[in-house]
Amino acid sequence: MSSANHGNTPAAWTAVVVALLGFVVGGVGLMLDPVSFVVFWIGVAMVVGALVLFVAMDKMGFNE
Repeated sequence: MSSANHGNTPAAWTAVVVALLGFVVGGVGLMLDPVSFVVFWIGVAMVVGALVLFVAMDKMGFNE
């Protein structure tokens, strides 16, 4: 893997967008009244899914 692109790849951008959405969903879940831990954990799962998505896209060659 080359560092010449400095993370500016489709795999990196996709993972960052999904992780950011996960943080937003989790944050909204914590701000609801009463706190919705279901929504919070969905956000956490999205953040973890972003890592899985990045690895899968990397294996498919989208991290070049």
